[in-house]
Amino acid sequence: MKQESLFAEDNKRNSPLASRVRPKTLDEFSGQQHLLARGKVLREIIENDQVTSIIFWGPPGVGKTTLAEIIANKTESKFINLSAVNSSIKDIKIIMKEAEARLDLGEKTIIFIDEIHRFNKAQQDAFLPYVENGSIILIGATTENPSFEVNAALLSRSKVFVLNQLELSDIVNLLKNAINHPYGFGDKNIQITDQSLGAIAKFANGDARSALNTLEMAVLNSDTSSEGFYINESNLEQLITRTSFLYDKSGEEHYNIISALHKSMRNSDVDAAVYWLSRMMESGEDPIYIARRLVRFASEDIGLADTRALTITTDVFQACRYIGMPECDVHLTEAVIYLSLAPKSNAVYKARQKAKKDVKESINEPVPLQIRNAPTKLMKELDYGKDYQYSHDEQDKLTTMKTMPPSLEGQQYYFPTNQGNEKKFKDRLNYIREWHERNN
Repeated sequence: MKQESLFAEDNKRNSPLASRVRPKTLDEFSGQQHLLARGKVLREIIENDQVTSIIFWGPPGVGKTTLAEIIANKTESKFINLSAVNSSIKDIKIIMKEAEARLDLGEKTIIFIDEIHRFNKAQQDAFLPYVENGSIILIGATTENPSFEVNAALLSRSKVFVLNQLELSDIVNLLKNAINHPYGFGDKNIQITDQSLGAIAKFANGDARSALNTLEMAVLNSDTSSEGFYINESNLEQLITRTSFLYDKSGEEHYNIISALHKSMRNSDVDAAVYWLSRMMESGEDPIYIARRLVRFASEDIGLADTRALTITTDVFQACRYIGMPECDVHLTEAVIYLSLAPKSNAVYKARQKAKKDVKESINEPVPLQIRNAPTKLMKELDYGKDYQYSHDEQDKLTTMKTMPPSLEGQQYYFPTNQGNEKKFKDRLNYIREWHERNN
């Protein structure tokens, strides 16, 4: 037994730093004080071993797996770690049956699934009856929005706890703990400045695992002497030349940032818009996707207030197709600046939405005969085109002919604003409506 313990000790010391210094208790855990400060619900249920089915949702490296392991250390239940990659539905059902047998003997089973979003619908469905009847307690961890990635039935039976990106101070504390930890670098004399610790924390971008991996690389590449290990700032700079961006082109952050760009432009905040655009481009987003969204914005949020907006965005769309990144970054920036500063109107968008609602909710009446074409003799005999009035023959280019389905006559969809060029359209529309009031 003693020899086995020594092997375990060696394995511990040879594992990555992030694994070696992983917190074992809530007191050792850094960050997430909105959930884990004394008196908070999550801390209470962990400390009192009253865990129910839970989903931990947050960005990478904020402690989701660590919290699951703390629960494993604290709980008196059987704790099973499942992988979406290695677990078939057959395997899951076998484990569930074993959990039912343990429950009959009075023992609870906690199933931990890291990256639960990688389980497909059928795999998730396999857990549902056992969560429902209390045979298992499910703990899932995910970087993706559980609203989209976890089955609604499973989600409704779980409590979702949102873990936030770690603060710089949280990560600096983690790094200092690793330097002094007996399984970290506690047996070495690590010489590193607070400025360097801050630089590592900033580079990690809220990810504790990334910070600890960087520290470990810095120590391995440090200058050694009889006095210990000195982390040279010039060597450190080579390890932190580019921040690891939190971005997933098909996931939650993708939609969060494009939403931030859209709303910044809508709010005419040009600096914020350029910033969010840059975040997307630096993270490797497809420029065509961005350009397509800008074309949409030009009509949805500007419309006829500035008719040049649509022309500029379609030109930028073509430029992105022709030359791609990185050269088209300036074209996208030009479009974003133009859209941000342009007068805003959503009158075109609202007209479309109001008309769409009528199309869906009203009877789709036949096209009035007077505005139907009559290319054949039969169609003319059926009064297609009868009483059609050709507006170009009239002095004001306006007629009294009805062109709306009878049940919707008088319905209005477009309500122009006084913004930018749209005031001209408003004046013209008012003239047309006044003409009809006089002549109809």
